[in-house]
Amino acid sequence: MGLLLLLTSSLLSNYFHPGIAVDMKQLFTIRNITLSIEPSNNVTRDTDVTLRCKASVSSTGDQVLNREYTIYKDSNIVYTKSSSTSEDLLYPLPKARVSNIGRYKCKINIEDRQMTSEAEKLTVTGMSNPVLRLNKSEISEGEEVTATCTAHGETGSIIFYINEGSKIIQEERVNSDQLEVKIHFGVGIHMIHCSYIVLMAPETFKSERSNTATVSVKEHNIRPVLEISPQSKIYEGDHLNVLCTIRGFPKSYGTVRLYLNHGDRLLGTGNTEVNHSLVALAKDPGDFECKLEMGRISKVDTKTVSVMELFSKPTLTITPSEIFQNEFMTLTCRSEIYVSERLSTEELTYNLEPDDSGLTKRSPGVYTGYALLDNANYTCVAKAKGIMKFSETLTVRPKVSVSVPKISVDGKVVLGQPFKIRCHSENGSLPINYTLQKGHEQLKTTSIELPTQQALFTVTIAKPEEIREYKCKAKNNHRPASSSEGLVAAVIEPLTNLTLTVIPPLSEISEGDHLYLICGTKGTPPVTFRWYRSGRKQPLYTTTSDSNNTAYQVPSLSKHHSGRYHCEAVNHANNVIHSEMVNIEVRLALWKKALIGGVCLLVALVLVAVGLLYFKSKRGRETYSPSTQLLRMVRTAVSVWSDRPPEAANDEESSAVSSEPDVEYTEVVHPQPVDTARVPLRKGTDTVYSELKNPPHGAPDHHDYGSVAYAELQGEQPEISHHPPYVNSYQDLPVPVD
Repeated sequence: MGLLLLLTSSLLSNYFHPGIAVDMKQLFTIRNITLSIEPSNNVTRDTDVTLRCKASVSSTGDQVLNREYTIYKDSNIVYTKSSSTSEDLLYPLPKARVSNIGRYKCKINIEDRQMTSEAEKLTVTGMSNPVLRLNKSEISEGEEVTATCTAHGETGSIIFYINEGSKIIQEERVNSDQLEVKIHFGVGIHMIHCSYIVLMAPETFKSERSNTATVSVKEHNIRPVLEISPQSKIYEGDHLNVLCTIRGFPKSYGTVRLYLNHGDRLLGTGNTEVNHSLVALAKDPGDFECKLEMGRISKVDTKTVSVMELFSKPTLTITPSEIFQNEFMTLTCRSEIYVSERLSTEELTYNLEPDDSGLTKRSPGVYTGYALLDNANYTCVAKAKGIMKFSETLTVRPKVSVSVPKISVDGKVVLGQPFKIRCHSENGSLPINYTLQKGHEQLKTTSIELPTQQALFTVTIAKPEEIREYKCKAKNNHRPASSSEGLVAAVIEPLTNLTLTVIPPLSEISEGDHLYLICGTKGTPPVTFRWYRSGRKQPLYTTTSDSNNTAYQVPSLSKHHSGRYHCEAVNHANNVIHSEMVNIEVRLALWKKALIGGVCLLVALVLVAVGLLYFKSKRGRETYSPSTQLLRMVRTAVSVWSDRPPEAANDEESSAVSSEPDVEYTEVVHPQPVDTARVPLRKGTDTVYSELKNPPHGAPDHHDYGSVAYAELQGEQPEISHHPPYVNSYQDLPVPVD
């Protein structure tokens, strides 16, 4: 039981600790591994360095486990060894060089169990000085020198440089400590040295300069010779003879080759000489070259020949410089310079291309004719002694004469306000000068140079008839300017003097009248009129009229129509004007005034009569009979009530008069106590009386007094109605601004 527990414990311990291995025979664990650099991490060149890898391993048995060591330099494997002992692994680096610089690590592997040490950096200072050797110090022109540069004991990837002063003449990369190259030098004394660098990415280590070696190169007595005739005053058309030869030719030096060049052209080649003849041209480069090649030897002789022009390149001009379609023109072709002692005027000829230009030759180089409608290209050719020269191409672009301008208004014309006048021609080449003229006076001139520009002039007029005085002139050539017709445009006169007229007169306005509010102004129609009443934001009525005045009607006035009224007007000049306020007071009709007075008198008499009757009734049994005087007073009041006012003439007013038959009112008082059934009854505010009608055969003093009734004036008043049946609509009129 104890052995089973021990085995289980060992297995679990190995599962949770990867550095511990277990088998049935022996258990082990890697405790630690370290790498050390001896004698030091920083050493000088040629020091013997040893890398020591030490591993600490614990095991249950006496048997030594097999170990595998691996040495890394900058993550690259540089050494691997297996060992069956517990001794430290030693990796020697004898005579250390800068190529040994790097970061080193050690890894141990035991039965697939691994552990790696921390990295240690080795630094080596000092590099060997390079040594330069030459196989020859004196050579002849064309020979080579063998140069050897050595960096003793250095290892790794090395780049060697061979320099003459600060100039690198040879560069090469090798994997050894020595470079050998062959170098070709020119004539003269050359002082050279070498150096090297060791590549240790990402760093490089550069050596000191080597010793200086001297090379002396002696020139051969062989050279090319270039001869050109004639040597001076060479003109176009002259024949040139060019000869390329060798001087001091040594037969013992092998094959020699000559090359004759004229600029980029190879004129000829040969072994001993090259001869060439050509016509001199001023346009060709005057540089000639005679080149000699013999092995590695290359020599050159050059000469520059100045070729003077026999005549200059012609120029083609046009007169006049500004030409219009179908206008007469002259083309002149001339060479400004020619050598009179070499060339006569008869020898120098001019021709115009194309031949079918349609122009007539008037004299040498002078051609006349009429300009075409479209663009045309012309070229002049000058010839003499076989030499031909062309002028630059002359493009004639005939301009289009400006057409008769048109004058118009940009926007609208409002009297007394600035407006713009536009001048425009349908055809005409730019630039075009436009001039605005009023009568015989020139006001302003503007030049139009771009198609997007417009000729606009700002003016102001005080009278409508001034608009026709404006004209426009256009000019783009030497011809007289063309003039437009007079300006024709509608002139809008701003509104002024807005008045509000009331009919009937203010002092005569009464209920039932028809009211007319007439709004009138001065200015250009159409005009939009609006009527307002104080206390209301919205207009009572709006209309647009082609005349300068119009009316707003209020039929059948009533008291509630009283108030302050005004009107406003606006036209296309965008000016809103207002009239003065008019205070309208609607008075009662005359028949109503009379009616109210009669009613008041009747009520007073009735109250007096009722008071007397009431006083008499308290006297007991006395029988009271109204006196004749009181009865007459009552009848007089009834007569006043029944009469129709003279002002009420319409049907509605007539309907206010009662159509009942005449009635006589009599009150009888008995001596008995007062009977409440006989007391006058009241219904609302009206008093109801008993009526006694006289028999038709009654007393002869029968009178027609009419009926007595109580009339109450109603307080309702009619609404305002809009009278005009037709309203013009002008949608383009501006919105009035208060």
